[in-house]
Amino acid sequence: MQRRIFLIATMAAAGAPASVHAQDKWPSKPITYVVPFGPGGTTDLLARLVTTKAASGLGATFVIENKPGAGGSMGSDFTAKAPPDGYTIQGGTISSHAINVSLYSKLPYDPVKSFQPITMIGSMPNVLVVRADSPYKNVQDLIAAAKDKPGIVNYASSGNGTSQHLSGVFFEQMTGGKMVHVPYKSSAESLNALLSGQGAELIFENLAPALPHIKAGKLRALGVTSEKRSPSLPDVPAIAETLPGFAIVSWQAIFAPAGVPKPIVDKLAGEMIKAVNDPEINAKLIAQGIDPGGMTPAELAAFQKAEIDKWARVIKTANIKVD
Repeated sequence: MQRRIFLIATMAAAGAPASVHAQDKWPSKPITYVVPFGPGGTTDLLARLVTTKAASGLGATFVIENKPGAGGSMGSDFTAKAPPDGYTIQGGTISSHAINVSLYSKLPYDPVKSFQPITMIGSMPNVLVVRADSPYKNVQDLIAAAKDKPGIVNYASSGNGTSQHLSGVFFEQMTGGKMVHVPYKSSAESLNALLSGQGAELIFENLAPALPHIKAGKLRALGVTSEKRSPSLPDVPAIAETLPGFAIVSWQAIFAPAGVPKPIVDKLAGEMIKAVNDPEINAKLIAQGIDPGGMTPAELAAFQKAEIDKWARVIKTANIKVD
């Protein structure tokens, strides 16, 4: 018995330094950054922006992996089940980490317990856009169409449970109109459907990917979903100017699997926060209509829990469920 205890103690003592040594050596290989949506959307664009800056600070390379599906749930499930060694992180959004837990009848991960918050990249309003040749000139035109022709007007989104989807749901609730939701796997796909006139008449799109098309004159912006007008589109009214109380702001953050050692979390969060606060990155975020974040892991955790509670109430009121 004494010899057995000695062997166990020896093995434990030998293992501890190895674990500590592995943390000290982190990162010693590429870090996978999971984007739970398709290429070209806001989450994808921001992943490539912040990792470019953080890579030099960490002395590591990042590999972006797009894993779209189920409003961000498929990619999030992949991250939740990844080894908690700091080599897999992901872009988490208002949908994947706040909305989906109340929207889907079965979610393969817990948005709080399955993840370690890292930092907030930023937040932004959505913008209600139609094609430049659309008959809808303003929010009032769309309200009239949704009420006069219920179930005829269709709107696209980057997936069930995304802020684009719930913006449409909230719009219906506040106007009494009825539209048809057409979900895609990414913002790029839904925007292409709108621009081509194939299957979409409008989108409550994240401001960042929609902005270039608005500036190019291909899309007409009818309103932003924030309470007040966006500095990026000062001439575009807030939808709240027509529908008081209408306010939805999307957000983008970074998460790792739960259980990542604190020294790695601290190092990763420190470099990601530096990247978000870097003057060049900051300016690029603002230029895309994004309010830069930079929250600490603890601040992001508190914010996320408040968002989960908020959207649970909205979804319950709307009686929305996705199988």
